[in-house]
Amino acid sequence: MTGQHRQKLNQSERTDWLRLIRSENVGPITFFHMLAHYGSAGAALEALPALAGRGGKRKIKICPKDVAERELARIEKIGAVLIAHGEPDYPRALAAIEDAPPLIARLGDADLLERPMVAIVGARNASANGRRLASQLAADLGSAGVTVISGLARGIDTAAHTGALASGTVAVVAGGIDVVYPKENQTLYEDILARGVVLAESPPGTEPIARHFPRRNRLISGLSLGVVVVEAAPRSGSLITARMALEQGREVFAVPGSPLDPRARGTNNLIRQGATLTETAEDILQAVSKQMIRPLAEPAGSTFKASSDGPPSPDGLDAARKNIVELLSPTPAAVDELIRECQVSAALVAVVLLELELAGRIERHPGGRVSLIIE
Repeated sequence: MTGQHRQKLNQSERTDWLRLIRSENVGPITFFHMLAHYGSAGAALEALPALAGRGGKRKIKICPKDVAERELARIEKIGAVLIAHGEPDYPRALAAIEDAPPLIARLGDADLLERPMVAIVGARNASANGRRLASQLAADLGSAGVTVISGLARGIDTAAHTGALASGTVAVVAGGIDVVYPKENQTLYEDILARGVVLAESPPGTEPIARHFPRRNRLISGLSLGVVVVEAAPRSGSLITARMALEQGREVFAVPGSPLDPRARGTNNLIRQGATLTETAEDILQAVSKQMIRPLAEPAGSTFKASSDGPPSPDGLDAARKNIVELLSPTPAAVDELIRECQVSAALVAVVLLELELAGRIERHPGGRVSLIIE
């Protein structure tokens, strides 16, 4: 689906979409490749076993229809909605990123997602000054008509949400949309539901674990025109969010701090690398003003297309698969480079990569890169 259509799915299509994205080894990029290649999620589900088998996996776990239907019923019961990529309510900025979630659950005021959005993130063990500044930045951005996004974590996230409550704020959670983490933010979560929005990619009831947080962070940056980092130690999750923002073509802002404070090392280093030094909301508003006038748009369409020559021959697939596996390593390589090295069509390479990913043999990375998973 693309921005040219923006049509709602019917219930059967929504169930098929949910079954496909909840099936084993199907990530967002693979989901959209399969949707473009097979024309519908239903047809893609039928093709999954054969694709995974050719990639080397004997049996792939496909999400059963009743499991998807129970998830949809639970989402409805808690008062949330499940929005599909390409539907009118799907956030346009998020739709523009390469690995946008095919489906995202929403609780709260949908109108807030139509406004320009800026993320404020930072250390969980934030200083009092850091919390105060995050809250002030959030309040000032909200007064200027900008929706503030964060991740509902303790520290800077909590301060940012609190500062933006009056104008409305968006919390992107790592677990299910009905799971509050950390538990100490239960009241804040309820306040956000009353005045803002909660978004989640994981099924309801999912307790967040470590690997969920980087996935959550890409949504925070993907929804935003820019990401503001207030305090961050080296190698922190906030710096991962900043890196993702750069990969997605978004602005990165950093609040400077004392060299004596470990929580300032990450932000000071971001400034050295070119992030906008930020002291007030005006620093942020000036940098994103052009994007506020011309908002980010979702891509015109998938680059994955089936070959006009019909399906590839088994011999052609076997040869391409052997060449691609030999070229791959644990270090991510560009798909375009694989196409050049193999001297075969982009469609053939795409089919082989689909097979390998569904078999759990490769991992996709931002920027159209893939790496081999060594067991």
